[in-house]
Amino acid sequence: MFPDELKYTKTHEWAKMEENTDVVIVGITDHAVKQLGDIAFLELPEAGNKIKKDSPFGAIESIKAVFDLTSPVTGEVIETNQQITDNLELLNTDPYEQGWMIKIKIENKNEFESLMNASVYEGFLNEKGEEH
Repeated sequence: MFPDELKYTKTHEWAKMEENTDVVIVGITDHAVKQLGDIAFLELPEAGNKIKKDSPFGAIESIKAVFDLTSPVTGEVIETNQQITDNLELLNTDPYEQGWMIKIKIENKNEFESLMNASVYEGFLNEKGEEH
């Protein structure tokens, strides 16, 4: 149901390590997108910003509510996906590929390794009684 090559957080972000690098790509899960409904606004950090694991790196706003986006790892933002800030629909149609949000040069690969895999994330949603 959720892509196996990704790692997940309890706040519904996903993370993917770029092959042979210390760069992690971050986005939100399709579960989060469905919970939000129509997305009206997205705020992402600038390249060069330092962010910490479990701290907000941006915000996403829907007609229902505003939510902080929480970083799965500590590091420096090296790229922001400008394509999705101009076309929020990409979050609905392709949250795992074109809908990525930021790329982070991570400080500690163990932070990435400690994130949930797809089956654990699915179990977490089931435990909370959330549809996915």
